[in-house]
Amino acid sequence: MASSAIAFQQANCSAERTSKSFNLGQLKTSLSTAFKPFLKKIQQVPLRIDLPSSIKNTSVSIVDAFVDLVFEFVDQPVLPSQANFAPVDEIGEAVKISIIEGKIPDSFPEGVYIRNGPNPLFGGFKSTLSIFGRSSHIWVEGEGMLHALYFTKEDGDGNWTISYRNKHVETETFELEKRRNKPSFIPTVEGDSPAILSAYFFNWLRFGKVNKLISNTNVFKHAGKLYSVAENDLPQEVDIFLLKTLCDWDVNGAWNRPFTSHPKTAPGTGELVVVGADAKRPFLVLGVISADGKELIHKVDLKFNRCSLCHENGITENYNVIIDWGLSIDINRVVKGGPLMRYDKEGCARIGVMPRYGNADSIRWFKVKANCTFHIFNCFEDGDEVIVRGCRALQSIIPGPDFGLNKFEWFSKGFENRNSTDKTEGSSAKTAEFFTHAYEWRLNIKNGDVVERSLTGDEFSMDFPMINEQFTGYRNKYGYSQLVDSTASSTSGMAKYGGIAKLYFDEPDIHAFTVYIIDTKNLSSEPIAKLTLPQRVPYGFHGAFIPSH
Repeated sequence: MASSAIAFQQANCSAERTSKSFNLGQLKTSLSTAFKPFLKKIQQVPLRIDLPSSIKNTSVSIVDAFVDLVFEFVDQPVLPSQANFAPVDEIGEAVKISIIEGKIPDSFPEGVYIRNGPNPLFGGFKSTLSIFGRSSHIWVEGEGMLHALYFTKEDGDGNWTISYRNKHVETETFELEKRRNKPSFIPTVEGDSPAILSAYFFNWLRFGKVNKLISNTNVFKHAGKLYSVAENDLPQEVDIFLLKTLCDWDVNGAWNRPFTSHPKTAPGTGELVVVGADAKRPFLVLGVISADGKELIHKVDLKFNRCSLCHENGITENYNVIIDWGLSIDINRVVKGGPLMRYDKEGCARIGVMPRYGNADSIRWFKVKANCTFHIFNCFEDGDEVIVRGCRALQSIIPGPDFGLNKFEWFSKGFENRNSTDKTEGSSAKTAEFFTHAYEWRLNIKNGDVVERSLTGDEFSMDFPMINEQFTGYRNKYGYSQLVDSTASSTSGMAKYGGIAKLYFDEPDIHAFTVYIIDTKNLSSEPIAKLTLPQRVPYGFHGAFIPSH
């Protein structure tokens, strides 16, 4: 802890000497020098640390007092078009849905649909202002909240009972801030580099971890259990009926690192294939979990030389598919004055194919055209080829523009309608970098050839793909995706979806929220049933339907 103490003393001296003005460049240089030993140490040890009790008891309160004095938490401004990012309260006991238009067919399966998404504590996303500069949450942060619809068929009469409930995912850091009843973790993703470095330091010193555990991205089921997950930590097991958080899932102590938001169930074996990206070495690890969820039967360091933010992995009958794009997390980049998270449009773009239980040396890498692909429809084998189908764009909407740029203008430009009649240089046809195609890569395992093609052209932008999960890893006929309304997205400066999925939340306005049940064999028809929810559901990410039987 010697280096940490030195860094604290230097930071404290800066606070005492700074009054009306200071030189941010000089502060950045001095902080970079002071924090380098700390950053070196933090990259060598796990970021989930239990500090000695003596340190906790004697210094945390002092550091808290310093943070309260130096850091001011402020609400981030929200545009009218972003009003649905505002958090909602937990509704308490499940509420019966009484407003239903149409009729839910008898053949519709009983079960529960659960959607995960950010629901920040204390009124919304925060920024902090301090002598170190400004640091802020980005739009994908915020504590996870589960929204659940329960479908139960009444005996004999063909009627349905449908109820809704919501609940936060109660991670360790969620419970910590709830007990404190105030924002406590300083934002670390976006801001001035001295502010981010100081946030890392003070979060780690007070709480033994550098950031909050948000668990806000997806839900998945394995071995009869339901889990909530985000990329920055372990999944949490959740009671499917009460939405109560039960425990972290570390596969009986065998998995001690972050966990992808989109693990895949291997065809034939029922094993769960996961990857975990971390800001320290090993940067990306792949694991195979037994079908009963009790054992980690394979774990391998993929030997990446940087932290590539891998949101989803793919599988086929025999292979694992690893996605490596230009979105990375780099603590050393912050030390040098750059952002923690950055997308490099000219950077790495490759897809790896490895045998199910292979090692890093067994991966066959295929270089592909530069792109950003967060989500995959499916992967499968076709003779000597592995086929990967996903939603491909030219730019990443995460984390957003470089710090200091106008976010609204940046997002608005990226979503511009590519069908504009203006095709001159600099027109929307050139600038719609968030336009997302359904896209296919054919990777020839035998000769190394790659064939790429767009499956949907420039008429519709789409993301959040789904297939029938029974076909994961096999050749499948159908895929479903939400359509992006490019015009509305550009106007509002954020992604707006107006298409059709198997089951999705629509938003005619932010006060009345409806769930549509759609016949996927007749997508052009009207929804077969509409369920009006008792309250607003904020913008979120992924969900799943879990049948009762």
